[in-house]
Amino acid sequence: MKRIALFLFGTALVGLLVAFVPTKVEDNVLSAKEKKAGWTLLFDGKSLNGWKSFKGRQQDGWTVANGELYCKSEEVPKRSDLITSEMYDNYELDFDWKISAQHNSGVVYRCTEDNGATYESGPEFQLIDDLGYPGKLSDKQLSGANYDMHAPTLKVVKPAGEFNNSKIIVNKAHVEHWLNGVKVVEYELWSPEWEATKAISKWKDVKPYGMSKTGYIALQDHGGGIAFKNVKLRKL
Repeated sequence: MKRIALFLFGTALVGLLVAFVPTKVEDNVLSAKEKKAGWTLLFDGKSLNGWKSFKGRQQDGWTVANGELYCKSEEVPKRSDLITSEMYDNYELDFDWKISAQHNSGVVYRCTEDNGATYESGPEFQLIDDLGYPGKLSDKQLSGANYDMHAPTLKVVKPAGEFNNSKIIVNKAHVEHWLNGVKVVEYELWSPEWEATKAISKWKDVKPYGMSKTGYIALQDHGGGIAFKNVKLRKL
């Protein structure tokens, strides 16, 4: 009886240990629950399908390796931001990213191809090495910021080289930035507060900035050193 009891106890203990072992989630794959909720993948983990270079410019900086969409930090002949093939208006965008030491990038949303750069029309969710970037950074230039407009309310970014999770919610005029599960920025486009903030930013004389109600999603090539995975979108 003692042997049976010990056997049953051991079996139950093993079951408990197995139950608490986290299951590995496959990258760049939607779960059945996500599909039912309306999520779509913007990056398949294997190719640049669904993406194009800004204004059709030739580029050598972006590549796909090990399930990551990576922008090279080494010298390349030609660089360009990547933009989605489709334009979107109201949505929730979720993505994982990691920045190399001393590097800088961003995700620009509701941008158009009517100007010289993606950031001249679309707001930017800043992605940067907060601690190691050479040069002084203002709070409005830290990871999670609405670049040069709204500083993140909390500093929750992980060190360079580690993956972070971010979310951008754009619903008509309402915008939210989330970083590692924390809402760090919230604002209303075209509101008096937004207009006043724009008037003292580097965008004060850039008329198209933030004005489009629909546009592309852009991954910024700011000298490379940025990797993305699990890029998915749900229309609102």
